[in-house]
Parts: sequence; structure tokens; C-alpha cells
Amino acid sequence: MSYWSAVYFLMVTMSTVGYGDITCETSIGRVFQLMFLGVGLALFASVLPEILELIGAQSKWAGTYHGAKGKRHIVVCGHITYESVLHFLKDFLHEDREDVDVEVVFLHRSEPDLEFEGLLKRQHTRVKYFQGSLMNAMDLERAKVHDADACLVLANKYCPDPDAEDAANIMRVISMKNYCEESRIIIQLMQYHNKAYLLNIPSWDWKQGDDVICLAELKLGFIAQSCLAPGFSTMMANLFAMRSGEPSDDMQAWQNDYIQGTGCEMYTETLSPTFTGMTFSQASELCFVKLKLLLLAVEVRPDDGGDTKISINPRGSKIPANTVGFFIAQSAEEVKRAWYYCKACHEDVKNENQIKKCKCKNFIGGMMVHSVLKSQQIGQHITTDGKPVQPNGVAATKSGLQPPPTAVAKTGSPVKKSVSMKEESAPEIVPENPRAPIRQDPMRNGHPVIVQPASDFDFEKTEMKYDSTGMFHWTPARSIDDCILDRNQAAMTVLNGHVVVCLFAHSDSPLIGLRNLVMPLRASNFHFHELKHVVIVGAVDYIKREWKTLQNLPKISVLNGSPLSRADLRAVNVNLCDMCVILSAKVPSNDDPTLADKEAILASLNIKAMTFGDIITNIESMGDSKDALNNMGDTTVKRPGPIYGTNVPMITELVNDSNVQFLDQDDDDDPDTELYLTQPFACGTAFAVSVLDSLMSTTYFNQNALTLIRSLITGGATPELELILAEGAGLRGGYSTPETLGNRDRCRVGQISLTEGPLAKYGEGAKYIDLFVAALRQYGMLCIGLYRILFRDTSTSTDASSKRYVITNPPNDFNLLPSDQVFVLMQFDPGMEYRPGWGDGKTGDRIPRSSQGGGGQKKGDAS
Repeated sequence: MSYWSAVYFLMVTMSTVGYGDITCETSIGRVFQLMFLGVGLALFASVLPEILELIGAQSKWAGTYHGAKGKRHIVVCGHITYESVLHFLKDFLHEDREDVDVEVVFLHRSEPDLEFEGLLKRQHTRVKYFQGSLMNAMDLERAKVHDADACLVLANKYCPDPDAEDAANIMRVISMKNYCEESRIIIQLMQYHNKAYLLNIPSWDWKQGDDVICLAELKLGFIAQSCLAPGFSTMMANLFAMRSGEPSDDMQAWQNDYIQGTGCEMYTETLSPTFTGMTFSQASELCFVKLKLLLLAVEVRPDDGGDTKISINPRGSKIPANTVGFFIAQSAEEVKRAWYYCKACHEDVKNENQIKKCKCKNFIGGMMVHSVLKSQQIGQHITTDGKPVQPNGVAATKSGLQPPPTAVAKTGSPVKKSVSMKEESAPEIVPENPRAPIRQDPMRNGHPVIVQPASDFDFEKTEMKYDSTGMFHWTPARSIDDCILDRNQAAMTVLNGHVVVCLFAHSDSPLIGLRNLVMPLRASNFHFHELKHVVIVGAVDYIKREWKTLQNLPKISVLNGSPLSRADLRAVNVNLCDMCVILSAKVPSNDDPTLADKEAILASLNIKAMTFGDIITNIESMGDSKDALNNMGDTTVKRPGPIYGTNVPMITELVNDSNVQFLDQDDDDDPDTELYLTQPFACGTAFAVSVLDSLMSTTYFNQNALTLIRSLITGGATPELELILAEGAGLRGGYSTPETLGNRDRCRVGQISLTEGPLAKYGEGAKYIDLFVAALRQYGMLCIGLYRILFRDTSTSTDASSKRYVITNPPNDFNLLPSDQVFVLMQFDPGMEYRPGWGDGKTGDRIPRSSQGGGGQKKGDAS
């Protein structure tokens, strides 16, 4: 037998094929064949797993992304799990987004589990997954990071160590920037103070689209705005999240009102040439009445060629050509009306759905615009019926009062923005008999809040009362010991109209950044006497670690106690507060994450179970006291408050969305109901950090939307202020200059009541459009939604439940109720300083606001 014949024989035998064309003839050969088969099979069986492992080592997730030519893609990395990806894709690929022709590429170091893999298969045409590390340049090359439209870094919101999570994500950003400097990166961070490290990356550039979504900053900012306008956090959270908002016959009436509002989102669109030269008020009225759109803000480019700024409900200037507007609408298709609208072609159109792109010669690519002079004539003679116009676009009659809201605008001319100090303002036409400044008394739950005493006015005379940017109130640094109260001191201090912060924390708990909660309440577009006093109830050992960032903010006190102690809660007059905020800085347990909110839920239920007597305490004057009470700003007298704890205004921060079912024992929410559909969230009494997930998609599609949200939520944080805070030394005081004082002139969030005041007549069965036009024309206030009592049958009772729900941007023909409260974006009133006599009920031209000033007045000062 030849050599190759022997090899052939052995292979055929070893493979158990055995053709039989060659066989062993001798006994020795057959014995050898048996031994060979036994040993060979044993060896083959032993190496088979290794062979299969080598063959399977090439994972199906280890490929390289090959996108279609001309098609965009984004790379998503960081905390990649089934839940995080599901929520991200649900918002990113929502049907309301216009032409989402973007592929999503996930890059993560581990393989997806079976549930995750099923999700990827269902979305395989638009989603790709690759296994790899962001710290490896080869893996970045596989995901084509250098060609990506953007890179999104998701954070683990439930991690036990937020600082470590932020550090890991920042390292991922450094790796991607090192690989490709031009990459646009959007990152989620847990802690506010870690934003400073991004500034150390040389190629990090905010102007090129790089952005950071700080969860602590925005979460506490949302809650802070709810202290000023209860329910506002729910409204804003629904605006930047993509939801369908389809009412159903199976739902209650209030649920349909709320659901319809959740379908509204924030969009941007370039204003048509028709808007050129209008004031913002005229443009906003035209959009609302004619186009059924709510115009919130415009993008303004300063005359000095600086960076564009977003101006919310501005006044005093005109809208230039090709201005970008920020709208609230149901879909991107609706917003196109603002671009298509042509006065010549669409002025007589009654159905807004018929406003389509026209062939008018004034509408050639948006480059040919109407004459500014002509637009000013439109604004003055059509929108205001030929009457003079004040700087904010409000028409004045001969008596100085405003025209009735029955004259609906036909068209007009917009404004730029009051943030830029160098803009040319609109020509000011002074009425013959100027209207006195509106007196706006704060309200809470229908009860007037006593305004601050004259001692606050002394603060207005100090030289350094604002920070160096002029955006926030400032005070010289105070020691925390000077601001700590014990229970007896707190009980002797009669508080009302304040904010109570119930804080659960251990001495070593991660810092949550309380500055982000207090700073929006200290914005300079509030006068000092309007600032709500903030009383923090919690462990002093933890608050001392936060104090460095709070020491320069006025009107803060600390009660060293427990938020679960009813005695401590009574001592700080929780029943008289404008808002009770329940927060927790404790790290969730890995054993049972659902118990992460146990303290917050117990505190909420504890307050709701309390009862309060309507007793006014007589306290001697403490004007000569040198103890911690002097740092309170002012002692106050109790005003009538709710008798039952269920009526105390409250907002509870939750870690786990499913725990919202335990907050309201009287609701019928299913445990599996999404957070935004639950009654506590609809009423603005619950907030969870998970609602901020949608901001990643919103920021990618429209970076300016995040800037607008941040401006509204933080009270006016600027890039300059970011650099100052990045130094770690806190706020710096500054002397007032015309430029810094001009920064006070910016819009703010508020609530007005329809129970009384000049707008009360619209609560008597009027339509929402009537209120919208009247508030905008007469007071320059932009109405954005309603806060309506949930159980209307008790809405006229003094003991009625204060539980309300949010209605975002109601339809024009929506019927109003006297008990309704209105969310408004109001302009800064420079003349609204403290004046003796306020609160005496003798001045009629004022607007009662349901949530405005804080604090009270000393005994004996009440009129």
C-alpha cells in the first residue's frame, strides 16, 4: 500500500465513513485499526469544544458598520440596557418627528441579552448593535464615529456612585474627542459640578453642537419652577417628550383634557416674511389666533455679530427677517404654517389646515421679505386698530387703558429680544395718560399672600445685591451656624408663603446639588421682596457639605430635624408653605431598588395625614434679636392655611417610576401605567428623573430647544456663569451696572388666578382665546396652559381639595372656569418694587397670582 493510500484509509476510517474499498487483511492490522479509532475519537472529542469556540469567536456583534451612502447615523453609548434603549428609541423614532432618516448605532462592551436582542431584531432596519469599547480606537473605527452625525452618551441614573459614573462617561468623551475632534457629542451627567471637567477637554466646543444634559441641574430646576408655578414641571416634561396625546371615550373628562395636552411638543421653524417687523406680542397673537400655534420665543442675533440668543416672550424690539421661532404644537407639520403663512394669500383663510405654501412673489424661498416699514404699519394699524403702540406691542387708548380683547389681530410685526442690550428698540409711543404699573399680589390656594415688610427695601439700597452676571440675587457669604434653627426657634418664627425642603440624606450621601434647587428661586427677575424663603429640614451634617454652594444665596434657613417628624413640620409651618419639596440623596439599595423611595413616600403620606388648626400665634417683636432668626430675612405672621395635609402643595421626587402608585391612595392608576399618565404626575405632585431621558433626542434634533428649556428652568444660567461656577468658589458678587441690571429684564414663569382681578371676567364662561389675547395685549403675559381643579363639584368650597391637573396649550374654544389658574410667561416689571399699602385691597388694577412672592411681614405691619 502506498503512503497516500494509507492516509486515505485512515481518514475514511477516522471519519466513520468506511467506504470498504480498502480493508485490513491481517489480525495485527485490525487490532491497530481498533486502537487508532479509539484514541482518535477520544482526541477528537477533547478538542471539539475548542474548535467550536474558535469558530464561534467571531461574534455576530463584532462587525463593522456600513451605512448607505448619504444616510446619517448616530452612535449611542454609555449605559446601554434594554430599558434605556427602549425608552430612547421610543422617543427618537416617534412618528411625530418629521422624516427621521437616521440610523442608530449602539456601541457597548457586552453582548445584548435575549430581550434586548429581540428589540434589535424588531428595529433591525434602523438600529445596529456592535460590541466594543469606546476606549479602543479600532472599535470607534468600526462604528464609524468619525462619520457619525452625533455621539450620544447615556448615564446610569440609578448608579450607587454618581461621581464615578460621570467620570467614566467623561473619559468616554475624551476618547471620542481624541479619535475625532470634530465629533458632536451630547452627554448625560449626573452631578452639576462635574460639568466643569468637560471644559478641560480642548476640543469640547459648545458652539459646534457639543452639549451636556445635567440630570441634577434640570431635575431640581424643574422642581424649583414648580415652587413658583405648581404643575409647571409636568407641563415642561410633556413638552419635550414625544407622545401621541390621543383622547379616548373610555377616559374621564379631566384625563382627556390632560392627554390632549401631552401631545404638544416644542418645535422650531423659520418665521415667514409676513412676520418681519412685527413685535413679538403681535406675532404671537397672529400665530395663536390665525395659525393655531403657540409662539414662545424667538432666536435673536445681536447687532454686534455675537452668538445668537433665545429671547422668551420679549418686548421692545422688532423681529428681523428669517427669524427662527419656538412653537408649541401637536406635530412638525402644523408648525410649517408659520413658514408658509403669507398675508396676501392667507389673510382670509378661515381653516388653518388650508395654509399651505403659496406662489406669491413675496414668498420666493423666504429670501424676499416684506418691507419693514410696511410691516410696522401692519402692526400698528391692523393689529391694534390704528391705536398707538407701547414698547411691548400693546395698544393704548386715549385713557391709557388697553382695548378690549375682542379685536383679534390680523397680522403684525415681530420683535427681536430684550437680552441684547445693543438692539434697536421699537419706537416708543407714549400714551396721553400712561397706565399705572400693574400691582400683582401673590396668591396661594385662593388666599392672598402678605407681601414683605419695608425692611426688605433696605436691601435694595446695598451696592452688591446681585452676582457678577446680574442674573441672580446675591448676599455676602454666611456661616451655616448663623442659619441653623432648632425647633423652638422655628416655631417662634411665623413663616408663610415659603418653600419647605424635606431632605433625606446620610452624612456621607452623594451631593445632589441643592444650589440647582435654590438658584432658580433667586433669579434677579424677581424683586427681593418677592423671593420665597427656603427652609431645609434635614440632617445638618449633610447640608454642611452642600453649604459652600448655598452660602451666597439669601433667605435660606436650616432646621436640624427629620422630615418624618410632625413636630418639625409644624415648626416650619408646612401648612402655610407655597410648596413642600420632598427629596432624597440616599443611594438606592441593590437588594430591592423598588424601596429606593420609601422615605419620600412615607413623608408624603405623613404630611397628607396631618391636620392643622387655624390658630394665629402671637409672638413678640424680635427686631433686636441677634440670633439665627435675623438670617431668616423676615419674621412673618401666619395666614389662614389648609386644615388638612392633603391640601398642602407638595411635589415628591421619585427614583423608581412604579412607586408613583403609592403617593395617591384615592387614584385608580394601574401599577403598569406609564408615569406621565398617572394622576400624581398629571397633577404635578410627582417628578422622576426618568422623564429627562427624552432630552437626549430633543437636543440632537434641535440644540436650541435645550437652551430654551435650560433658560426657563434654571432661571437664567449663562455660559459666563458656568465658567464662574466651574472655579468651585461659588457665586461672586458684583456691582450693579446698566448691563447687569439689564439682565433682569427677562421673562419668568408664573401663575395667575381667574378668581379675582381684571382677568376674572374671563373665568365666567369665556373662551381660552379671549383670555390669551387679553393677557397678551394688556399685560404682555403669554398664556401657555391651565391648572384646573380635579374635582370640580367641590371647586367652589373653601375646603375643596387643592388637587389640580395640568392642561397644556388648550384649544382656542376651551371653556374657562372661575377656579382655573393660568400658567403664564410674564415679563419683568422694573417698577414693581415694594410699596407700603400693598395688600390693603384698595387698588383694583392688579393681577392676583396663584404662586408668586414668598415670606410675609412682621407682626403689626399687616394692614
